[in-house]
Amino acid sequence: MTGKYFEEFEMGETFESRTRTVTEADVTFFAGLSGDYNEIHVSEEYAEDTMFGTRIAHGPLVFSIGLGLTTHIGYSEGTVIGLYGIDNMRFPNPVFPGDTVRTVQEVTDLEEKEKGGVVTLKTTVYNQDDDVCVVWDHRKMVQYGDE
Repeated sequence: MTGKYFEEFEMGETFESRTRTVTEADVTFFAGLSGDYNEIHVSEEYAEDTMFGTRIAHGPLVFSIGLGLTTHIGYSEGTVIGLYGIDNMRFPNPVFPGDTVRTVQEVTDLEEKEKGGVVTLKTTVYNQDDDVCVVWDHRKMVQYGDE
């Protein structure tokens, strides 16, 4: 798919990414990159006594993976000007190392601006059991086709 211009998006249109498994290495690298060594992420002994019974992936890591998966869908290739905002982010269910996630996006708002339109996509990351793990409103500035 080549990139879509603002006027090509339709309200209610949906996009779905491929899947990706969250690995032990992802969690370890993210802890090192972010400096977030909270024991719920890095200590199995600690995590055994939590409500989850085992370690969980960092919420921002799962968000980043979900966001990355959207780039492979292709609708933003060469037409997205930039990120306009992230709103209403929630993490209703954890992701565990070994879980496989996918991202689904639905166009929920189209707003014309002077230098490009803003496309709002309700973005949801699901695990292999179709549990919602992360959800947010993703706002992208997208080029007009006549520019």
